[in-house]
Amino acid sequence: MELNPARDVRGNKKSFNRYLGDKRKIRRNVGPLWKETGDLATQDVEKAEIFLFFQMATLIHTLADHSDDVNYCAFSSSYLATCSLDKTIRVYSLSNFAELPYSPLEGHAYAVHCCCFSPSGLVLASCSTDGTSALWDTRDGRRLAVLQQPGASPVRVCRFSPEAAYLLAGAADGSVVLWNVQSMKLYRSGNVKGGSLMACAFSPNGNFFVTGSSSGDLTIWDDKMRCLYNEKAHDLGVTCCDISSHPVSDSENGFKYFQMASCGQDNHIKLWLILFADFLGVQLKYKCTLNGHSAPVLACAFSCDGQMIASGSVDKCVIIYETSTGNTLHTLSQHTRYVTTCAFAPCSPLLATGSMDKTVHIWQLDLKQPCAGRTVENESKAAVEDWSEDDVSAWLCAQNLADFVELFKINNIDGKELLNLTKESLAKELKIESLGLRSKVLQKIEELRMTTISVSVPDEFLCPITRELMKDPVIATDGYSYEREAMENWISNRRSSPMTNLPLHSLMLTPNRTLKMAINRWLETQQK
Repeated sequence: MELNPARDVRGNKKSFNRYLGDKRKIRRNVGPLWKETGDLATQDVEKAEIFLFFQMATLIHTLADHSDDVNYCAFSSSYLATCSLDKTIRVYSLSNFAELPYSPLEGHAYAVHCCCFSPSGLVLASCSTDGTSALWDTRDGRRLAVLQQPGASPVRVCRFSPEAAYLLAGAADGSVVLWNVQSMKLYRSGNVKGGSLMACAFSPNGNFFVTGSSSGDLTIWDDKMRCLYNEKAHDLGVTCCDISSHPVSDSENGFKYFQMASCGQDNHIKLWLILFADFLGVQLKYKCTLNGHSAPVLACAFSCDGQMIASGSVDKCVIIYETSTGNTLHTLSQHTRYVTTCAFAPCSPLLATGSMDKTVHIWQLDLKQPCAGRTVENESKAAVEDWSEDDVSAWLCAQNLADFVELFKINNIDGKELLNLTKESLAKELKIESLGLRSKVLQKIEELRMTTISVSVPDEFLCPITRELMKDPVIATDGYSYEREAMENWISNRRSSPMTNLPLHSLMLTPNRTLKMAINRWLETQQK
């Protein structure tokens, strides 16, 4: 791919974000992408689109505290955990990537292969060659339990169930164990045939889970540890698998499928659709293969919105694909040895990648989309009043208010309660003492109220540049109205019309008082 298109649009990121958002919403061409000079950047719009996606992944931090290969990394809403052949687990704050005072966590006798957070983020699990899984309190680093795998075989992978009732642990001898997290006792156990357990993933509803083995099989189990389905997926062995939290609808029969990714020693990532229904049993449908790696793929993970898949490989590269099309969005090649793990953050546009080079890279993905839960753009389908407590938690994370997730859950704040929160209730009922924090939360809630209303905002009230409700509309010499700040930023870099791309004869902006009055009247009627 030529580099000229990238240079042409590098400084035009905001325009591209809007272009890409429109293209995603309506799934058809929305017009070409323009340079800042007003010329067409490239005749191949899709090529420019993919190249700009590459420019939108930025390496923002590198962690280099482990003294041996990094085996795994995992996010909660507040922390990043990494584990290594050096027998330790390290925990970092997402606010500044500083290591927590109690880190590193030590206690495993041999290499730590995997780690994962409980859904609440209060408990961290780890598993090791020493044949144990350990549970840790993320508030103070205390070890809560040591769970010995039956047969004492090296434990390769562990996962919490979505409701955090169980911890799944898979071992090199093919044993699969479900631990009751509350009682710390063995709940169920099983075995895969002819190989080591290398991968596992729970469905979002917790009704089933999938395991992958070194023999190349994917096996689907129900929550009673009954084997429901088995499929030969990767000839040389499965290395990792993940299930998207967002189901996919089948227009033919109305069923909803769970989307799964698996990767293996055959250099491939495969996408699958899983149907789990009482009257049909389990169906596993092969969807497609994602190519691009030149060596075995060791890790794969869905983004929290299910729109992207990241993979890491022996070829030292990380590739990020668009799930719906299979297009390559980013290729990241900063690691100097095998990439062993990758993970998306649940509440922020971050990606962590770990490697045998002993480092963890943290990438910022410049995508202007909420990461989890229902988005305000879809409020015509699901009103904020109908949000569950989990939806509220996802919204808090998307607003950089993840520190309040536990507090809101304890107080059972759902969508209706969220919209009814006041300055007084935040202080007296939720006990938020800081005036600054109360003001920040209230501001976000007010923005949410206004955005909920904006689903039905007349198009003429929206700024053509930001696609947001205008507060200070002005008329430019092209005859169109824009939000003043957005248009001032536009003409500070170029002298063309955002609507027509023709030269502006003058940069003068005239207040559109008539439009502003109409917007204010409309807002008053909405508030009533």
